[in-house]
Amino acid sequence: MNLSKLNDKWDALKEDELHALQIRQLRWFLKSRVLPFSAFYRARFEEAGVSPDDIRSIEDLRYVPFTQKEDLLPSDDHPKRSREFVLIPEQAALKRQASTVMSALRHGPAAAKKLLEEEFRPIMMTSTTGRSTVPVPFLYTAHDIENLRRTGRRMMEVCESDPSWKHANLFPFAPHLAFWQAHYAGTGWDTFCVSTGGGKVLGTAGNVGLIDRIDADVLIGMPTFIYHILQQAVSEDRYWANLKRIVLGGEKVPDGLRRKLRGLAAELGSGNVEIMATYGFTEAKMAWPECPSNALGSPTGYHISPDLGIVEIIDPETGDILPPGHAGEVVFTAIDSRGSVVLRYRTGDQIDGGLVYEACPGCGRTCPRLLGTISRVSDKRELALDKLKGTLVDFNALERVLDDLDGVGAWQIELRKRNDDPFDADEVIIHLAATGTASSRDLETAVRRHFRAVTEMRPNRIDFHSNEEIREMQGVGRVLKEERVRDNRPTAGELAAEDSTESEPMEELTR
Repeated sequence: MNLSKLNDKWDALKEDELHALQIRQLRWFLKSRVLPFSAFYRARFEEAGVSPDDIRSIEDLRYVPFTQKEDLLPSDDHPKRSREFVLIPEQAALKRQASTVMSALRHGPAAAKKLLEEEFRPIMMTSTTGRSTVPVPFLYTAHDIENLRRTGRRMMEVCESDPSWKHANLFPFAPHLAFWQAHYAGTGWDTFCVSTGGGKVLGTAGNVGLIDRIDADVLIGMPTFIYHILQQAVSEDRYWANLKRIVLGGEKVPDGLRRKLRGLAAELGSGNVEIMATYGFTEAKMAWPECPSNALGSPTGYHISPDLGIVEIIDPETGDILPPGHAGEVVFTAIDSRGSVVLRYRTGDQIDGGLVYEACPGCGRTCPRLLGTISRVSDKRELALDKLKGTLVDFNALERVLDDLDGVGAWQIELRKRNDDPFDADEVIIHLAATGTASSRDLETAVRRHFRAVTEMRPNRIDFHSNEEIREMQGVGRVLKEERVRDNRPTAGELAAEDSTESEPMEELTR
């Protein structure tokens, strides 16, 4: 199906026209690519009694069952579950499709075969980080790589970059979407983009030195790591007046952190640097950017590529599709992927401003935008505190407290068990590096007061550290994503292992 109209005008279509084109593309995608070649969705649609012809509007997406994170994980019955999400074409089925016949007539059999190989043969893999579950691989074909270039080029356009600028990609070398999206943004924009590999390859000092040598216009990377880079550069009295953009991905970017990054950039001589976040996830195989918003005073939202996927906002309790501008959970459906494909994938991410379609106040684009703060459900953890047994604490809110407080630099929240006793109460310890002139006592009072304002708890202890010590705690240069919340409580698995060790003699007797 030719989507040239949508591809050429991805950022300028009205809501009704956009939805009509998306549904047409989705139905073609289901009929000719997903249901014939995806084992998981073929079975899922048959079980639900749903046909592509049942989907004639965005509202009709409710007939398609949701895909959950758990669906992607291996099980005893499906040890290679992720393979069932890969489009694996059968030669006989492909030969019967009208598009294959037309391609053979137009280009000849050999050329048509090569085009199909480029469309379907996996040539690259990324994976989820595996923080809460085992890593899940996602495969890319040449078709998907071209989509990465397309979305990367759009990121550069939305962020108002310039091909003549020098870009530094500070994401770690890894099979991780953020790194590859930044890499293909450089190739798609036909611009200079050097990838440093993050802290593991060059270390903080090496990254600072490279940025200094190339006189970078744009820094792209994890918020926590870029904070450390700027802080180190300030401590070394570097002068980076050429810096114009800082583009962030892989982590949440609270307003307080943006303010601190701007302040550090100003100390380096760049007084009006634009701080922009991106939002993406492995299952979407793309990321979406904000446009510059310094003049507006607040972020303008993540600009979606609607020709490559459909985004819905649902009520997380009922699963109902919510109208524009309503807070809810982000759900994603691919409509132009190959390799690994997900439909109506529940991200577990909550967006408080919902999905909007009106023209962006910053750049004027009318593509869909995700507006507001994104919170991850996985960052809500149950704690057993002295007076609050089984309390669900939202660490999204606690992170914003620390990032928004002036005087707080880098930090880490540590969860422990009192006296390291797995059956005792939980403890929350704040490790932080102070900035500015505030005294430790005043800063500790402010942290405790603000924690109390957003939750019923107070931290058990606040420890002050140097920036170097916090970097080591966060794993800068050692881990893919710096650890700002570290759970040192024994897990159920560790307790079970201890129990099984103690019970081995009894097991021997009962065999």
